[in-house]
Amino acid sequence: MSTQQAVLHQPWYRSLNRDQWKVLIASNLGWTFDGFEIFALFLTVGFALRQLLDAAEYATIPQYAGYILACTVFGWATGGVIGGIIADYIGRKRTMMLAILAYSLTTGLSALAWDWESFAVLRFLVGVAIGSEWATGASIVSELWPDHARGKGGGLLQCGAGIGGLLASGVWLLIGGTGPHAWRWMYLIGVLPAFVVLWIRRNIPESPRWERADERRRAALDLKRSGAALDRESMALTRFTVVDLFADRSVRRAFVCSFLMMLSVTFAYWGVATFIPTYVGGIATKAGLSAPYYSGLAGFITTGCGIVGFISLGFLADAIGRKPTAMLFYLMCLVLTPLVYLWGQNQDIGVVLFLVGVFGFFSLGIWAWAPVWLPELYPTRMRGTAVAFVFNAPRFISCLGPLVGGTLIVARGGYGWAATYVGLFFALGVLAAPFLPETRGQPLPEALAPGSSTASATATAAD
Repeated sequence: MSTQQAVLHQPWYRSLNRDQWKVLIASNLGWTFDGFEIFALFLTVGFALRQLLDAAEYATIPQYAGYILACTVFGWATGGVIGGIIADYIGRKRTMMLAILAYSLTTGLSALAWDWESFAVLRFLVGVAIGSEWATGASIVSELWPDHARGKGGGLLQCGAGIGGLLASGVWLLIGGTGPHAWRWMYLIGVLPAFVVLWIRRNIPESPRWERADERRRAALDLKRSGAALDRESMALTRFTVVDLFADRSVRRAFVCSFLMMLSVTFAYWGVATFIPTYVGGIATKAGLSAPYYSGLAGFITTGCGIVGFISLGFLADAIGRKPTAMLFYLMCLVLTPLVYLWGQNQDIGVVLFLVGVFGFFSLGIWAWAPVWLPELYPTRMRGTAVAFVFNAPRFISCLGPLVGGTLIVARGGYGWAATYVGLFFALGVLAAPFLPETRGQPLPEALAPGSSTASATATAAD
C-alpha cells in the first residue's frame, strides 16, 4: 500500500500534522473574534447611541444605527479586498497577525468614542481589520491542509463566526446589566485577541506554497528589470494581483461565477435572514408571548444551527463534492425562505422555531462554501487577492439588501412576500454553481487555473 493510500484509509483527522491543526486553530480564532465583534455591535449599538446622541435625538436612533452598520460593512468590504492583496505580497501569516492587531486596537478605541461620528469612523476601521483577516485565514488553511480534508478545514474555519456570535451573546448577558457604560466594556474585551498574535508568531508556519510563489514573483521581477523576455507565467507574476485577476483568461469563468454566487448569498442573506429575530418576535406578540424572549431565542437557535451547518457543509463537500453540496445549500435556502416567512407565520411558535433552526443550518452554513471552494479556483500567486475580492466586494452591493427588504416589508404589509421576493436571489447561486469546476480531492492550482491542461501537473509538481 502506498503512502497516499495509507493516508486515505485512516481517519481523516489522523492524517493531519501539528502545524496543520495549529493553522486551523489560529484562523478559526481570528474568525471567532470577528464574529464576536460583529455580533457585539448588533447587541450594543442602540445602547451606545443613547450615550453618544442628545436626548432629543433618541427617536432617530434606528437611523443612526443604520449609519453605523453601513460604515462597518463598507469597512469590511474595503479591508477584505485590501487584506487579500497584502497577503499575496507579504505572506499569509504576517497579514493575519497585522489584521488581528489592527482589529484589537480599533475595537478598544471604539470604547472611547465621544460622539456618533467618532463611533462611525472607528467602526469603519474595525470593519477594515475584520475584512482583512478572513481571506488570509481561508488561504493559509487551504494551502496547508491536505487535498482529501481541505473541505473539512474550510467548514471548521467558517464555524468560528457562529462561535463568536454565541460568545458575544453570553458576555453581554453577563455584563449588559452592569450600567450605561456596559457597551464600552464589551469593546474593551475585544482587545484581548491581541495576545493571540504572540502565539501565532511563535507557533504557526508560513504557507510553503506562498513562499514558492513569492520566490517565483521575485525572480520574474528581476528578469523584467534586466530586460529579458518573459514567458506567460512570468508575465502574470509581474502584474499587480488585481490586474492579474481581471487579465488572466484562465480564471475568468471561475471569477464571474464565484462572484455571482457570493453576490447571491450576501444580498439574500442580509435581505432575508437578518429579519429572523424581529419576525419571530412579531409572531410571539400575536400569540401573547414575550417578544424579546422569543426574538433572543430565535437568534440563539439560528446561530447554533448555523455552526452545525458550517461544519456539515465542509464534510459534505469532501464526501460528495463542492458543486452538489453548494447547489444543495442554495436550493434549500431558496425553498425554506417562503416556508419560514409565508407558511410559518400562521404556525405555532414551536413550529416556527423549528423552521428557523433548519433555516439557520442552511442560510448560515451556506457561507462555508467560500473557504472550501474559492481557494481551489485560483492559483497561488493571486489566491489571497481573488478570494478576498470575491468574498468581500459583493458587500458593496449587498448593503442594499436590508434596504430593499425593509422597503418591501412596508409596501407588502408584512414579512411573507417581501422575504420571498428577496430570497429569490438564492436562485442565482443555484444557476451559477454548475459552471464552476469540481475540485474535490484535487491539488490546489499553483501556476494555472483549474480547467487548463497543465494545472494539475503544475500543482502536483509543486507538492
